[in-house]
Amino acid sequence: LSVHNVPEGLAIAVVLLPRGASVLTAAVWAISTSLPQPLMAVPAYLFVHHFIPILPVGLGFAGGAMAWVAFFELLSEAVEDTNLLTTIVVSLCSLVTMLFAQHMIEEGSR
Repeated sequence: LSVHNVPEGLAIAVVLLPRGASVLTAAVWAISTSLPQPLMAVPAYLFVHHFIPILPVGLGFAGGAMAWVAFFELLSEAVEDTNLLTTIVVSLCSLVTMLFAQHMIEEGSR
């Protein structure tokens, strides 16, 4: 989960630096965007057993939101920025790479 914090922090810093913010200020803002996660982890852990009955609904909503963003926003933007063939080839290569990585992880856990 924390891997996605790196591009989020970079996105913040990339905007702040050209606007005259110091490197230290940009770094502090980039790091502070990730602070709510560890702060809310403890209460989430303490109350998780109360929310187990609605966990499938939450996971379904999160999965649906990710699928919506991937298919209706990212892919359409990729087609606009490149072309349909490039988008298809890169998407298929990415899919095969992720399936291979998942297979290797499953094999390693046996």
